[in-house]
Amino acid sequence: MPGIEHFWAVVPAGGSGTRLWPLSRAGSPKFLHDLTGSGRSLLQETAERLTPLAEERLLVVTGSRHRDAVLAQLPRLSTERILAEPSPRDSTAAIGWAAAVLERADPEAVMGSFAADHVVRDRAALARAVTLAVEVGRDGHLVTIGIEPTRPSTAFGYLRQGAPLEGHPGAYVVEEFVEKPGPDLAAAYVESGQYRWNAGMFVARPSVLLDLLATWHPALAAGLRTVAADPGRLDQIWPTLDRIAIDHAVAEPAAAEGLVATIPADLGWDDIGDFHSIADALGAGGVQVLGDGSRVLSEASTGLVVPEGRRLVALVGVDDVVVVDTPDALLVTTRDRAQDVKALVDRIRETGRDEVL
Repeated sequence: MPGIEHFWAVVPAGGSGTRLWPLSRAGSPKFLHDLTGSGRSLLQETAERLTPLAEERLLVVTGSRHRDAVLAQLPRLSTERILAEPSPRDSTAAIGWAAAVLERADPEAVMGSFAADHVVRDRAALARAVTLAVEVGRDGHLVTIGIEPTRPSTAFGYLRQGAPLEGHPGAYVVEEFVEKPGPDLAAAYVESGQYRWNAGMFVARPSVLLDLLATWHPALAAGLRTVAADPGRLDQIWPTLDRIAIDHAVAEPAAAEGLVATIPADLGWDDIGDFHSIADALGAGGVQVLGDGSRVLSEASTGLVVPEGRRLVALVGVDDVVVVDTPDALLVTTRDRAQDVKALVDRIRETGRDEVL
């Protein structure tokens, strides 16, 4: 499939993946790791599926400490196609900075933002959804790709799909975005057929995104446009920018005003956000191994083992266990408690053991 004319793929590559500690760390976050057993990192897989749509128009936004690692994993990416943040300021600053750069570089640009650490198994479905989203975005809409839910997940946010968008078959108005629900509400959302997972895939003209941001956060929008116009002021302005997620800064208030559209799509999508989801991605039954299977022995056990250290990991008679063995830290938990690893990381930070984070 040829690239979509004037379409730019923006890849925010940030976060430390605290629920995947000790595999993912601040200095080596989850997007730099192979978490699906494919032999490719999540970042590399993201770039590979977007390149046919954007050709050479790929822009990665990452932290300055990860810039060299990103370039090493994406050797075809030119240095001017990477924006290195001096410090984390959440997704609005990252995506907005890319929008401000593209607003100046290509007046006809339509940009799409796609997280570096997500999994998409159906690339053809993604191409169809993005193509339609770009068409809708050219008309001045903020567009999100709404993922068809496959289960009542409590780990993802949702959006409520409304009426068809006039003039764009296959697109719908977004009535509202909702936070991660509890189990009963998630089940009700899926049963209703009106809700989609919010994967944070946003498509819009850069000026549309920045103008919407300026409606609710004028100083943030102005700061990002100033940085794009005068890169030499990056270190001065960046620490003053509001730290806020793009869902809260733009998507939610814009949806309340009827300004957001969605393209529902079944992409085989997942956010590999914890060890439970890694185990699901690797398969069902027995003990799943991410890494060198020769370092793992199991007898009458189920779960996930990540053997990053030198030791042999042996399991006997344990169910749904998670063992992550690294040279300097060992995690043992269960799949059901995988979301609680983040709280454990917070406790480690409180003890001052930053060397393992």
